[in-house]
Amino acid sequence: MNILFYGTKNYDEETFTQELFNYPDIHITFTYSELDKQTIFLSKHFDAVCIFVNCILNATLIHQLKENGIHLILLRCAGFNNIDLLACKKENITVMRVNRYSPNAVAEMAMALALAVNRKIHKAYIKVRENNFSLTGLTGIDFYHKTVGIVGLGKIGLAFANICKGFEMKVLAYDPNVSNQQDFIEFVSFKELLKRSDIISLHCPLNKKTHHLIDKKSIHLMKNGVILVNTSRGGLIKTEDLIQGIRKMKFSGVALDVYEEEDDYVFENLEEDILMHSITARLLSFPNVIVTSHQGFLTKEALQSIAKITLANAKSFQNHQPIQENIVSYD
Repeated sequence: MNILFYGTKNYDEETFTQELFNYPDIHITFTYSELDKQTIFLSKHFDAVCIFVNCILNATLIHQLKENGIHLILLRCAGFNNIDLLACKKENITVMRVNRYSPNAVAEMAMALALAVNRKIHKAYIKVRENNFSLTGLTGIDFYHKTVGIVGLGKIGLAFANICKGFEMKVLAYDPNVSNQQDFIEFVSFKELLKRSDIISLHCPLNKKTHHLIDKKSIHLMKNGVILVNTSRGGLIKTEDLIQGIRKMKFSGVALDVYEEEDDYVFENLEEDILMHSITARLLSFPNVIVTSHQGFLTKEALQSIAKITLANAKSFQNHQPIQENIVSYD
């Protein structure tokens, strides 16, 4: 099987090259270019393409992939909201993802962001570098015995819940698809979670039901001084409403590893550029906001797991026995 990797980063090439020793009949060609209408011609004469979460595949691109002979799209990520699945079904293209890689990687990042924005680590770091050792403006809260609301209790959400348990926090969860299997987690409605939580962390997929789950109405229900963390998908939050909430002093802190505009910026070095009319630039202007560049997955363990599962997916498809739990459903 010949696979073309789009949007390759150095860490992708390193980890996949190491794992390839276990798959002598699979050949990978790496390209740093993203898959778009200018680069789709590169996929000719390949059996499969491999993309990451920032690649948007619409019906036009998917049709062109089929014409180029592509039968398999490999996602080196868990989310698949960036792909037109109905178009894939029409073209008879199989989509396989990394259903699980390292839930702890993302969960630990979520807690790191929550702690950092609460204790103003981003501000303190900059102040001390300028020889300013004043503590003014750096007051946070104890997480001990505070109430955390977790939206989405899949593998990552549960890992985050266990971290919160270690802090002796009161853990609330909202997930209509999961029943309570943990004694320390109280399942509540979404509205109740918003009203009671001191910290809210989002760990749910992005779909029609969850798009803009956090908007003006839900923000209004939150406690004043709440901390909001998002390490899932940017589209879960309606950014314009979030900005209004920040301006109205609703949040003591907002920490985002994902955001709505990230498709244009994520994983790119734009140090020499000016972000024109950018929502992201507006978010970065607030002193109680931390924005990182979708790095929740970026641990050695997670990268190794992504490489292993992605190549196992390719091998299983090649053997006409695809791993069912990793096939993206068209429904």
